[in-house]
Amino acid sequence: MREHRAIKTGAISQIVIAGGGTAGWMAAAFLARMFEHKRISIRLVESEEIGTVGVGEATIPPLRNFNALLGISEQEFVRHTQGTFKLGIEFRDWTRLGHSYIHPFGTFGVEHNGIPFHQLWMKAQGIGHDAPLTDFNLSAVAAEMGRFQPIQQDPRAPYANLHYAFHLDAGLYARYLRAYAEARGVQRTEGKIVDVSLRGEDGFIESLRLESGETVSGELFLDCTGFRGLLIGKALETPFEDWSGWLPCDRAVAVGCETAGPPPPFTLAHARKAGWQWRIPLQHRLGNGHVYCSGYVSDDEATATLMDSLAGAPLGEPRLLRFTTGRREKFWNRNCIALGLSGGFLEPLESTSIHLIQEGLAKLQALFPDTACDPALVDEYNTLVGHEYQYIRDFLFLHYHATERDDTPFWNEMRTMAPPPRLAHRMAIFRTSGHILSDENHSIFKDPSWLAVLMGQNVCPQSVNAAAAALPDDFVINALDRMRDEIRRVAGALPAHGEFVARHCKAEIVR
Repeated sequence: MREHRAIKTGAISQIVIAGGGTAGWMAAAFLARMFEHKRISIRLVESEEIGTVGVGEATIPPLRNFNALLGISEQEFVRHTQGTFKLGIEFRDWTRLGHSYIHPFGTFGVEHNGIPFHQLWMKAQGIGHDAPLTDFNLSAVAAEMGRFQPIQQDPRAPYANLHYAFHLDAGLYARYLRAYAEARGVQRTEGKIVDVSLRGEDGFIESLRLESGETVSGELFLDCTGFRGLLIGKALETPFEDWSGWLPCDRAVAVGCETAGPPPPFTLAHARKAGWQWRIPLQHRLGNGHVYCSGYVSDDEATATLMDSLAGAPLGEPRLLRFTTGRREKFWNRNCIALGLSGGFLEPLESTSIHLIQEGLAKLQALFPDTACDPALVDEYNTLVGHEYQYIRDFLFLHYHATERDDTPFWNEMRTMAPPPRLAHRMAIFRTSGHILSDENHSIFKDPSWLAVLMGQNVCPQSVNAAAAALPDDFVINALDRMRDEIRRVAGALPAHGEFVARHCKAEIVR
């Protein structure tokens, strides 16, 4: 009978990050900041031979909190990533051909005595007030005007709260975070990982072996190896839960192109025959990509659709990516935590990939283990991150399902497909009463986001809240007119987005 040696437990002193890129260097920078007052070894292993697809990436507002936590100047960050500012996403041809709407950041209007603003707006619509919902969101109006400037947040002036995120070059962001992390003691090791050694006693990862023959030992391992999932998937054989039954797009083709005029402060998501196309404006180029379902359109046709619709001359050859939408059954398995693409993939329709890395790190900080990796911590982490993935999956599926399009087999299938149970319930409640089911435990896509997409894609309530219906007509119309006028006044006073970027955060090196 084999004799097992006792495993010592205690505080973690060695953390190994497998893989670089956005996920790896976000993790390295975050951990360096987290342990800035404690002597702990943080080592990142990556290979320059393993490239990334850097065609521009869009983000959501919580990234501002991540950068602030690291003490990074916002204007410096935008300058180094050759970025621009983002006030929302324009969705074109999703509801029906020729239709568009914007999902902006921030809230809509102001509630009255606990009555949600959108209920007031619905009442006004019923009595002839025809102002669109987006007239009552500052980010939406500023995006429409092409204007931007950070505004001091003041809870007493709800109209003056401008919520925003960024468009950035993810490769440059990773490079910037690498300099940040290495300046704070993170050790980078160049090399390809060729083997992962597991402890016989408990199956924990003990070390990584590199192509050079070097061994890298650790106590906690972060898998940032992308779709390959070298640690979480290959070594620990963590199963992958396939969600392509709800999100069947499985390919993307991406290419950069020359800019065409001042950069707009929003992302474009343009629905196509069997998927959608993104356009992300950076200072030095436009990032473009076409996400599609290979069961309905060929690679050649999808590529031609992308290349024929570029706003400027292409900057290189288009690159093809293959993926399966879904997630690992465990994001944390034994002493390994998967971040980024190694943990799961949700298509970039609502710009959630960087945010999911950020959320994984925040939850790791809250549940940071000792070398034993207590199962209670592991289970809680997996539950929380799993719920976040599922919540985003449902939100993404809403875009495909809540459509009037039946002009192609793909859209007809998505329109008639049964939604996940929680989403079906959420849509039924909203259609009946206009009530938005809140999920306050989730970090993104609060009520205003659900409202923007539900109403944008013509999921309309059958009735108005009774308290809103009881308000005098003149009171509601006058209140909405004042809100709309003030929001347009505030937005109109902002400088043009391109002018603000050029004045305050123009990229030092434009390529």
